[in-house]
Amino acid sequence: MATVVTSSNRHSHRASLAAMHADRKRVFVDTLKWDLPVVDGQFEMDEYDTEDAIYLIVQDPRNGAHLGSVRIVPTSGAHLLGDKFAFLCDDEVPSGLDIWEITRMCTAPGIEREVGTRVRQQLALALVEFALIGGITRYTMMTHMAFLSAVLATGWDCEPLGLPANVGGELVGALLVTITPATLTKLRGQWSFRQPVLRLDLSESKLAA
Repeated sequence: MATVVTSSNRHSHRASLAAMHADRKRVFVDTLKWDLPVVDGQFEMDEYDTEDAIYLIVQDPRNGAHLGSVRIVPTSGAHLLGDKFAFLCDDEVPSGLDIWEITRMCTAPGIEREVGTRVRQQLALALVEFALIGGITRYTMMTHMAFLSAVLATGWDCEPLGLPANVGGELVGALLVTITPATLTKLRGQWSFRQPVLRLDLSESKLAA
């Protein structure tokens, strides 16, 4: 299951968020050597970890340990691609109320390969389920070209927003992902998920009407 953490329910998920930010530091700063801000020497957090950010977090059902997570933010406000990497898009950066940005997808360091694969599948499915619930029709995202085949292997309907460019010595490209109900059917079928993976408490969620 993937828990949805918003500004409305963060008080209930402080430990999960702390573990997520710690693993983000281990993955993106310690391992990948990205030049990112680190808080208190152990948490990777940047200016897009705001009240508007929503996190989808997969935890170990046995002990609650962080297994993987992803951050999404609305493109109607400040977001990474629009603010700092617009040069990756041939045309204007896609933005709007129905377009959100995917960033900081990671799995916990040290977990078994098979577990990591299943966690990434759950996150991919959770993104689709969340989109269909929240009226999101498209996601934008950036990926290093070394990971492009893995992104395409999810079965998402992706299109490049421009040619890859050198960022910090590596080729990086921007993608637009279109989400439809057929996307969910396809992913559930190819990964043998019969039930929703998203855990959403509508009583605490921004999506509650």
